[in-house]
Amino acid sequence: MNVAIVTGASSGIGTAFAQRIDHRGDVDEIWLIARRKNRLEDLAASLIVPAYAISLDLTSQTDIDTFDALLKRKKPTVRYLVNAAGLGCIGSIDTLSNQSQSMMVDLNCRASIELTTLVRPYLSRGSRILEIVSCAAFTPLPYFGVYAATKAFMLSYTRSLRWELHGTGIRITAVCPAWVKTEFIEKAQSTDSSAIRHFPFAQRPDVIARRALSANTCHFAVACCSLTSFLLRIVGKFLPHCITMAGWEGIRRL
Repeated sequence: MNVAIVTGASSGIGTAFAQRIDHRGDVDEIWLIARRKNRLEDLAASLIVPAYAISLDLTSQTDIDTFDALLKRKKPTVRYLVNAAGLGCIGSIDTLSNQSQSMMVDLNCRASIELTTLVRPYLSRGSRILEIVSCAAFTPLPYFGVYAATKAFMLSYTRSLRWELHGTGIRITAVCPAWVKTEFIEKAQSTDSSAIRHFPFAQRPDVIARRALSANTCHFAVACCSLTSFLLRIVGKFLPHCITMAGWEGIRRL
């Protein structure tokens, strides 16, 4: 049984990936993972490929263990693993709660690594891993610092994993879009709406999913998915962080 596993599937990029994989028709089942089961069920009902709503809180070790048990019971061949679950909170160390910061680390980093590790035995030649990172990985971002740090961590992890699995036929890509037109922005602003007020050049989730899958087919290590993200990647490589952070500060104050 060939399956696709998509986390964060209840909205945004996760939903877009599930729909794109559904259109491809190269799996027998799609496993949709998120906390909001009602949204997952609505999405599952709209797909052509049989899809299953799996309500899990990926910051809970109990729920991670539940997922592990499901894998051991079903023993699927995983053709797609899309780690799209993520959390971003805007604010400074003085405005963000310790809980908010810890949840970003747990969901953006620990959960992605644990799921990738659990799924590894079920991957084979031709399987795909898409870790949804962000162009925030390319430079530190004051007032979005913890989020950017988690994404830098995931970019480094994904690059290392790609090297480790070289020769296995498993294609691994870090997906690094810029702003995305989803409810993510509204949730991020809920902690401090004044720190970042504008989100220019935001893309549609379906465009990101399409371009990311194409990049993964071409064995790209990183999929920027837009000119904005690509330029930020280049700038982050060649300019000192003090300069990129000063530029970010100017944009943030607009």
